[in-house]
Amino acid sequence: MPTPHWPDATTVELEDWGASANTLAGSPRASGRILSRNPDGSSECGLWSCTPGTRTITFAADEFCHFLSGRGSYVHENGEEIPVEAGTLVFFPAGWTGTSIITETLSKAFMCR
Repeated sequence: MPTPHWPDATTVELEDWGASANTLAGSPRASGRILSRNPDGSSECGLWSCTPGTRTITFAADEFCHFLSGRGSYVHENGEEIPVEAGTLVFFPAGWTGTSIITETLSKAFMCR
């Protein structure tokens, strides 16, 4: 079985994943593409992008993110703020709940488990 990969992630066409749920402000709309998913659904990785807006968010599974472009911040329900931009790495543990504030279309590579 070949190893899943994209030789140039900048050329990957993202699929429209629709308007974001739990929107608080703006009209955030997500798009993405899954590179690989375990048959049992226990993990997946790929690319994700979202247009500006503010929404509440809860990570259902552990998620490692490498932000590729854009700007924004994630604010945990306890008040901790995590600014993100190209080059930022963040690990969100399952159950992390807070607010996503995207000020410039944000893109990331991610791995969920």
